[in-house]
Amino acid sequence: MITNPHDDDRRFLAHLPVGERLPIPEDAAPAWDIFPYEPPEGGELRVRALDAPELPEPPRHGEAGPVECNECGRPDEDYVWTDEHWRLRAFGEPHGLPAVLFLNPRGHHDLLDLPPARAAELGPVLQRVERAILALGGIGRVHVNRWGDGAAHLHLWLIARPAGQRQLLGSTLPLWMDVLPPLPDELRADTLRRIAATLATDGGTAHV
Repeated sequence: MITNPHDDDRRFLAHLPVGERLPIPEDAAPAWDIFPYEPPEGGELRVRALDAPELPEPPRHGEAGPVECNECGRPDEDYVWTDEHWRLRAFGEPHGLPAVLFLNPRGHHDLLDLPPARAAELGPVLQRVERAILALGGIGRVHVNRWGDGAAHLHLWLIARPAGQRQLLGSTLPLWMDVLPPLPDELRADTLRRIAATLATDGGTAHV
């Protein structure tokens, strides 16, 4: 068990193969249809040709309401932390970053129809989660992203970059998430427990 992780702010770096070339997993971003670059031919990286528009766009998951929404159907036990109006869930796939989390409203809303009371809470809740992640130590930055093409239930990504790993700056961080060796299970579990406990000190319930 990790007893005093504050003593070593390099713990999120220890599993990274610095100086080694990493293989590209088969399901990583370069294999996606939406990835803008084609594999290089003759050493030249090329931008993909644009496909024809698809109009009207197909409905997103949960577009028909909470009855078909996976997020609405999840029990609180699937989450790291919850309160009356918000739920925080860990990204389910193995990854090599210190923390990757989703913040959702409990009610079935997207950003556009988020009730005024929930919209007023959103900034403070995001600040609480970011502070809980930064309190781990060894975190260079926490990125907050909102993509909404796959699901109609609002989900904000919070993605932590390990301190000192400047090659992972900015918008490249989600791409690196796919190719870095996964965080050790013990460290990942300890990290989620500590984030949940920090949040619960100011209200809500820790579930890990």
